Amino acid sequence: MNFWEKVTGSDMNKEIRTFESRVKKLPADHQAAWAAIQANLWPYSDFSGRNLIPILDGVVGLLEEAAAEGQSVQDVLGDDIKGFCSALAGEEGAKSFRDKWREQLNDAVARKLKKQEGK
Repeated sequence: MNFWEKVTGSDMNKEIRTFESRVKKLPADHQAAWAAIQANLWPYSDFSGRNLIPILDGVVGLLEEAAAEGQSVQDVLGDDIKGFCSALAGEEGAKSFRDKWREQLNDAVARKLKKQEGK
């Protein structure tokens, strides 16, 4: 990836288009699950979203394998797609905006407390 691709995000657009073309080959229920997974994973992205590309690639692979074996989405992901996404993002170390804000707030409070103790 060159600098221009990184700045414009064109590398990510290529990846997402590749994922979408792979998903179009899947059954309708797997495509619907993909849409739900994407909607639930994006809150865990960093500023650019690049941290989610490997996760999304793994999810597409999982859906492809499930479709090839004739498994339903419920058999593979369960009924709680939001919980699946949360567990998946947490396992990969991706933080939601809430987690990032909580960490920033805790750091700010800790700095303030240290400042007051020094007085």
